Amino acid sequence: MKPGINRQMLVEDLIREYPFASRFLSDRGLQCIICGEPVWGTLEELALDKNYNEQQINELVSDLNQAASASQ
Repeated sequence: MKPGINRQMLVEDLIREYPFASRFLSDRGLQCIICGEPVWGTLEELALDKNYNEQQINELVSDLNQAASASQ
């Protein structure tokens, strides 16, 4: 079983381990693939860059974990 998704997870690792996450993030305005190049940094950094607040980041991580569980 894969470890859970957390806010300190590198976006590159997230996409590699959970391919659905690319579309999931994009649907929420968090582009993690731009011109074919991955965004380097953590999920938290990506969300903060798009002006997500702490509550929104927590919800994002929770939703990602729920989607990951459903996709297994």
